Amino acid sequence: MAYPAGLKYTKDHEWIEPAGGHGKVGITDYAQQQLGDVVYLELPEVGTRLKAGQSFGTIESVKAVSELYAPVAGEVIEVNTALKDKPEAINAHPHENWMIVLRFADASEIDALLDSTQYDDLVK
Repeated sequence: MAYPAGLKYTKDHEWIEPAGGHGKVGITDYAQQQLGDVVYLELPEVGTRLKAGQSFGTIESVKAVSELYAPVAGEVIEVNTALKDKPEAINAHPHENWMIVLRFADASEIDALLDSTQYDDLVK
């Protein structure tokens, strides 16, 4: 699978799509493959402040429960509540189904994340 070039990636298998001072966050195709069928998602409230690497929720599959980690520090300004009713959408389109939108505390943190080529090498 080719990982979208417009996204940045973490070693914990989250992606972020930066746009100005904020970014949409989700999990990668590799992560959803490891999880198997996603059955439940727990996401934070709007207004939650996160540090980079801090857990912002959990994702539950038929195999396991995993933590979700913030790629960068910031404040949750939007939550994709539609995923609560259809968490399986993450399996079908992991790079299109974002979970939260973070307003960056420090946009330069994005530069420390992996690009699509580096991430692809990580998961090979």
